[in-house]
Amino acid sequence: MGNAIDIERVIREMAAHILSLDLPKPLLVGIHTGGVWVASHLQRELDISSRPGMLDISFYRDDFTRVGLHPEVRSSELPDPVEDRNVILVDDVLYSGRTVRAAMNEIFSYGRPARVVLAVLIERPGRELPIQPDIVGSRLVLDDNEQAKLTHTDGILKLNIIRPGNTHEGT
Repeated sequence: MGNAIDIERVIREMAAHILSLDLPKPLLVGIHTGGVWVASHLQRELDISSRPGMLDISFYRDDFTRVGLHPEVRSSELPDPVEDRNVILVDDVLYSGRTVRAAMNEIFSYGRPARVVLAVLIERPGRELPIQPDIVGSRLVLDDNEQAKLTHTDGILKLNIIRPGNTHEGT
């Protein structure tokens, strides 16, 4: 990748887009782990006092019966009820759509939100399900064998492109 993505600038732009939607009482909910990191940064930009919720979708994955349970399953934590709320579901990378589908299943197990807005830091082609984001930070076109992976160190987010044979190439 030639140009690095300025993640902080992208998050500011995502926050401005969220504000333009004029959603009453928004509830930020991040998908574990990268979505939670992005949601935390959005929370600061949006000046929302309550911390973002966190979804661990392990039990809702459609490959659960094939790959088993991840050894670090965490319980989901939603600081406020979702019933009749405007939920902003946040993920780091949208690719196949399967993670988002699992997250929506879990959200609805807590109640019926008024609206779910999907905000993703990175969107890349390759959807397997008809799920499209409402808010996109940046779009990346990667080869099928490449992955975009968000890391978090000391509050700083960094996007890495993982290529076969190369585990830590940054963008």
